[in-house]
Amino acid sequence: MLPVVTPEEMRQIDNAAHESEEVLIERAGYAIAAEALRMMGGGYGRRVTIIAGKGNNGNDGRAAARYLRRRGIRCNIQAPDSPTLPKSNLVIDAAFGTGFRDSWRPPSQPQCRVLAVDIPSGIDGLTGHDTGSLQADTTVTFGALKPGLLLQPGASRSGEIKIVDLGLDIGTSKNNLITDDDAAKVIAARSATAHKWTNAVRVVAGSPQMTGAAQLVTHGALRAGSGMVVASSPNTDLSLVPMPQEAVTRQHSEHSWHQEVLEDLHKFAALVIGPGLETDQETMTATAELISRAPVPVVIDAGALTAVATHPGCLSSRSHTTVLTPHDGEFETLTGMRPAVDRMSSLRRAIQDCTVLLKGPTTLVSNPLGSLFFVSSGDQRLATAGSGDVLAGIIGALIEHPEEHLAAAVGAHWHGHASLLAEPNMTAGDLPDLLAPARSVILQK
Repeated sequence: MLPVVTPEEMRQIDNAAHESEEVLIERAGYAIAAEALRMMGGGYGRRVTIIAGKGNNGNDGRAAARYLRRRGIRCNIQAPDSPTLPKSNLVIDAAFGTGFRDSWRPPSQPQCRVLAVDIPSGIDGLTGHDTGSLQADTTVTFGALKPGLLLQPGASRSGEIKIVDLGLDIGTSKNNLITDDDAAKVIAARSATAHKWTNAVRVVAGSPQMTGAAQLVTHGALRAGSGMVVASSPNTDLSLVPMPQEAVTRQHSEHSWHQEVLEDLHKFAALVIGPGLETDQETMTATAELISRAPVPVVIDAGALTAVATHPGCLSSRSHTTVLTPHDGEFETLTGMRPAVDRMSSLRRAIQDCTVLLKGPTTLVSNPLGSLFFVSSGDQRLATAGSGDVLAGIIGALIEHPEEHLAAAVGAHWHGHASLLAEPNMTAGDLPDLLAPARSVILQK
């Protein structure tokens, strides 16, 4: 995992450093200069413009200029309010740092490449909000990642991110970015004693108008390694739907379907409920009762999130793992308001006795202890109907892992990797079959 620290946490880390501020600035300047040389492919005869503010970021930039001049590079230091920049081989953006809370009117985007120091100036280090910035090709950040480098639009403005160790004691961060190494530990091959019921998944999904949701969640669970998936819908006979051939389907009585699901639910490792469900009062009441009484971990998605919103007491009696997977609109259904610009705080203030996976360009996963995982493996190809149904199935297949919030985050990471292997016009139905090659990519790193 890669630590992610907030600007305030980074300020405290800086204050606790054993070395002086001057020493840290020199280290930062040397690292900036080294990256600048790499980006330009050399030094002698080249021109660099450094936008340097009054704070430590500006001092870092000025330190970098000293090192670059020793390599025969002409360095021109500009104030942040300079309307234009001279022609250069590289611009170093050292105007403002992660604690900047004002707005900045940057000069016009230069024709050359841009190297940002710690974070592109004008990007909020906590939220990723853009108040005016230059598009960076590379960002050198110090000590650890910052949320604003991972959350949009800051993530898109930062380019390639390189973390430089200045010798600071980052300690144990409450927030971390999921990496392939983390995912590999969760999705590695099954043990020699595993059997088809080891991580069997029970799926309750679909309705007459949304049978595809049941197909997608089931296919996702199977391709993520579930040895047995049994699927049913409260009001649709899934045996009449072209489900994956390995899946088992069941048909229920109209008014007692949730009781019938409970009869053998103890045999399963997890219940995934909600994709494609109708949200009429009777179905939601039954769904809430099933969630409340389920003797296994439950992944709650889509329509079942409405059941939680209308019957919040269904979570209070649960003693097993519960994972909620809302997008922004469903988050509003659950909490009464959409996520704020500070998505981290919004998520921490949400339902606190469950793992909550907040979908987005960067997915955030919370756990009841208050820590957060960042997941940034996917791209805009996931913005397609049904991709969340596949994700719910993946998480259902992984949720037997002792750390349920890690399992949820790894599921999202794997899901994102699969999207990167897809064609630009991907549909959700493509994702399950891409999980195996995505798994190979993750395990090979």
